[in-house]
Amino acid sequence: MSKTDVSGLSQLGQKVDLPADPDAALLERVPSSHAGTDFVVRFTAPEFTSLCPMTGQPDFAHIVIDYIPNGWLVESKSLKLYLHSFRNHGAFHEDCTIDIAKRLVDLLEPKWLRIGAYWYPRGGIPIDVFWQTGDAPQGVWIPEQGVQPYRGRG
Repeated sequence: MSKTDVSGLSQLGQKVDLPADPDAALLERVPSSHAGTDFVVRFTAPEFTSLCPMTGQPDFAHIVIDYIPNGWLVESKSLKLYLHSFRNHGAFHEDCTIDIAKRLVDLLEPKWLRIGAYWYPRGGIPIDVFWQTGDAPQGVWIPEQGVQPYRGRG
């Protein structure tokens, strides 16, 4: 069994203050011990929060991120801190979602990445945002994200 090289990490195992905003958050990566093997990594953030840039009111989402590594894995503590940094950040649903995806693509250069952001409705209208880098590679099992569409009381 191979051991992951964590020598370049600065946050894991350390007390780290929460970043004030997403731009200040440090996302870290580690080399994949299974380079050359296609597999899917899934992160689920069921209680993601950001602020409406117009009203300052909180917006909530269930976010699912799937990616196929291409040599790098995102270090999970740094990802948690990054996602948490949106709690006091004002941005529209679309901006939060695509900014997260693009930041991960820039960091990891994955073979493939997709994000599904299932935002809870405000005023009765959910605004769900979906994006991926391209077609998923053949031969890799990628399960559905499994988040039901918003149904309201119906």
